[in-house]
Amino acid sequence: MRTAHIALCGVTKRYADHVVLDRVDLIIRPGEKVGVIGDNGAGKSTLLKLLAGVEAPDNGEVRRIAPGGVGHLAQALDLPAEATVQDAVDLALADLRELEAQMRSVEVAIASGQRLEELLGVYSALVERYEASDGYDADARVDLMLHRLGLPGLDRTRTLGTLSGGERSRLALAATLAAQPEVLLLDEPTNDLDDQAVEWLEEHLRAHRGTVVAVTHDRVFLERLTSTILEVEERSVTRYGNGYDGFLAAKAAERRRRLREYDEWRQEIARSRRLVEANAAKLDEIPRKMELAVFAAGPFRARGRGHGAMSRIRNLKGRLDRLTDNPVAPPPEPLTFVARLEESGQNSDVELTGVRVGTRLHVESLRIEQGERLLVTGPNGAGKTTLMRVLAGELSPDTGTVRRPARVGHLNQDGVRWPCGLTLVQAFALGRTGELDDAAESLLSLGLFDTADLRKRVEELSFGQRRRIELARLVTEPVDLLLLDEPTNHLSPLLVEQLEEALASYRGALVVVTHDRRLRERFTGSHLALEAGQLMVC
Repeated sequence: MRTAHIALCGVTKRYADHVVLDRVDLIIRPGEKVGVIGDNGAGKSTLLKLLAGVEAPDNGEVRRIAPGGVGHLAQALDLPAEATVQDAVDLALADLRELEAQMRSVEVAIASGQRLEELLGVYSALVERYEASDGYDADARVDLMLHRLGLPGLDRTRTLGTLSGGERSRLALAATLAAQPEVLLLDEPTNDLDDQAVEWLEEHLRAHRGTVVAVTHDRVFLERLTSTILEVEERSVTRYGNGYDGFLAAKAAERRRRLREYDEWRQEIARSRRLVEANAAKLDEIPRKMELAVFAAGPFRARGRGHGAMSRIRNLKGRLDRLTDNPVAPPPEPLTFVARLEESGQNSDVELTGVRVGTRLHVESLRIEQGERLLVTGPNGAGKTTLMRVLAGELSPDTGTVRRPARVGHLNQDGVRWPCGLTLVQAFALGRTGELDDAAESLLSLGLFDTADLRKRVEELSFGQRRRIELARLVTEPVDLLLLDEPTNHLSPLLVEQLEEALASYRGALVVVTHDRRLRERFTGSHLALEAGQLMVC
């Protein structure tokens, strides 16, 4: 295999007036394993659709050479609810189904006995192509993939409307993999997979002899699979080599470079100011008039004073103006979570006693002490989010008591429902004192948004951008209890790395619910498992 080649040449893609990608040049080499990262709404899925030929660019050209076919896994199945599982399989195996239809058609023609020699040649070529694609075993591969992805024995006659969102995603992935295309373009393939299924998928894709391009937020997946990272940001695509570790190293080097340039700019401004002041002082020491001790000395000295020192000062001031008119922005300060207890000395212990919420949660006794770190895990529906809402004071238990500190920060899995019409900066400042300009300055200092974003309406933002607003509010107001429910969802891998660094120095009580494998792997603290609303300390 390893013959596929895809290139974007000056590609621009827009939706209405919104430019998503602007003059992008990109080459995907044969056999590359590529990870595509970036914030939600940055254009990752659009990039994948352009590579797949599902959408056409507004400007530029997409060149695609893939004799072994292209398989595109979208985030959602493009089929109605009344379609069946078999319809979804047939959609993914469309090339094979087309070959099968052609073979059946030629078989009918052969049976008529006319043009027999010509038709046998055509049929032989079709069978050769079908066998090269391993078409005879395609349906068996679908069943195998479904088993590996946690859907063994899925009835092909079931309608898609009877499947959960996660089941539909796994069905689409299984069928796409079973088609065995030369190029696999996968949009969030690890969503809705358990750890075992993700590990199998990683092994399967590593063994794939063709090209893989995967949009993902899964840092472990990126680390284990990819040799190349494409970051989609600000309508452009930047390529990084040496896999995910190479990407992180390049970003760290970029931050050091920006910090060095900022320090050099500040030093040059300070140096220029010192020189202006020094030359101005020297100028003040020169008398404006001198006695004519030697003829022509007075006029010469006056000319020297006005021509030499003044000229140097003008040049220095001009340089100072150019430096201040073209400031070098410093890199954003690292994110920092602050506990209010550091300021007030108050105790931040949390305690639940005899708490029940219907059949969703039963906590006989739970105590989280000041500075303690707690990781909560469990299957979907186990009661994790219910526990977090009780801890946050957003849900009152049917029975029992809850003691918590006064200041609680909660990053909700489903996000905040903002009032309609708020701009980004108004949402950040909502419920806080102070001027809007000060809030804007505080928000921009975090590096989570650009100046151009501040006037955007919240409803215009992607879920990932709205998640950033919530994160910005958490790191700019001290809290004694920090509750993070799936905090890495919808955030770029680089921002998740920064979030982890910020959590490492937080001194308040911390409770985290996450499916993020890397976050769980690195977590230091206690581990609490929930099963059907019941606590089990690990």
